[in-house]
Amino acid sequence: FVSGDRRLGLGHRRLAIIDLSEKAAQPMTNEDGTLWVVFNGEIYNHAEIRAELEKRGGHRWKTDHSDTEVILHAFEEWGIDCVHKFRGMFAIALWDTKQRQLWLIRDRIGVKPLCYSIHHGRITFASEIKALLEDEEQERGVNEEALYYYLSFNATPAPHTLFSGIRKLPPGTWLRVNEDGHVQECRYWDVWDHTQPLTNVSEAEIAERILSELRTAVKLRKISDVPVGVFLSGGIDSSTNAALFSEGEGQPVKTFSIGYDQEYKSYPSELHYARKMAQVVGAEHHELLLRESDLLDSLPLIIRHQDEPLADPVCMPLYYVSKLARDSGVIVCQVGEGSDELFCGYPYWKASLRMQRFSNLLPIPNALRNLGLASLAFVEGGPRASYRRQWSCELLRRALSNRPVFWGGAEVFSDSQKRQFLSPRLRKRFAGFSSWEALRPIRQRFEEKAW
Repeated sequence: FVSGDRRLGLGHRRLAIIDLSEKAAQPMTNEDGTLWVVFNGEIYNHAEIRAELEKRGGHRWKTDHSDTEVILHAFEEWGIDCVHKFRGMFAIALWDTKQRQLWLIRDRIGVKPLCYSIHHGRITFASEIKALLEDEEQERGVNEEALYYYLSFNATPAPHTLFSGIRKLPPGTWLRVNEDGHVQECRYWDVWDHTQPLTNVSEAEIAERILSELRTAVKLRKISDVPVGVFLSGGIDSSTNAALFSEGEGQPVKTFSIGYDQEYKSYPSELHYARKMAQVVGAEHHELLLRESDLLDSLPLIIRHQDEPLADPVCMPLYYVSKLARDSGVIVCQVGEGSDELFCGYPYWKASLRMQRFSNLLPIPNALRNLGLASLAFVEGGPRASYRRQWSCELLRRALSNRPVFWGGAEVFSDSQKRQFLSPRLRKRFAGFSSWEALRPIRQRFEEKAW
């Protein structure tokens, strides 16, 4: 779609999941051409929203059950507040021809990517950074602050990307561009606005509530007009997902797993657990054994798909298990994630939790804190100290600085470790700087809104 004045264009490459007809293709417009939309993702409760809109009346539909069309009519009915109706994963671009406004909207926790750039008096946006790089005038410099964060977290946190001219729209956020070029960004959803303390509730009741929510979530994500399967690693996350997915199914769930041709110390295979779980749920199981050469050969392609570095070795088996599913005729797969994050499942996280509790219980005078911080430089032992010792000192440094001990589940280098290999220029630039700056806004929102 290109607007009549050629000031705006929308393009879309479709992966059809809901309503496979040509009528559901994008870019899509409403009945009078006043709204246009492109969107990546899925609105799981689109049928319920459509039923509500049909009951209200005044909407003419051209598709049988497209979730894309539901977005258009929901925006007609409720404006930007329609986003609170959506349950799903989505990156949406919506052009309002009456108001001459462009809306970019990202789902609540950022499942779907949405990148944009504002330069030379225009805005470009896409699901992938490589699409923005097709613009010859797009800046391509390195975002050094994002690089600093990347060395801490294995990834660049929103709103940053590793490209200095390109930003990520943060999760739970919309961005509006007016005809005069004014840009407004607003967080429409925050987890702290949707939490409540649990009092006088037993552990059994909490466990039952979690299981009920998981069942609902898995059931919603099974809604599809194309074959759906499950990635099965054999861990708690994916095994739980496979078990819940198989409930009420009239045919075996399709599961997909990756193993290795031999045991590698750096990345042990859990294929035997996956096979056992597939047998338990009666799955139609598919698996692929990878060799070391497979991982090396696929590296350039995986890097291209990532757009910017994501330093997690799981990206490589994830690429192959996705390919295995697609080659087997399955278009959509559910992935189990989050149990370790919710329940502090890793030993390092448990150690951080113990240190945090210890820090909270001990009121340490500021003079003693400052002395402790000054002493850490000597205790840490410099670049030749063991990794364990350096990280123990880093956690203690955070506790003495009145900062949370736990910063994330995939930390790589602490601030002091990074300074050992940064160039002199970058060491000077980031002197006194900390990756805590990426997390500070989250912590501030928590302190403002927590009970």
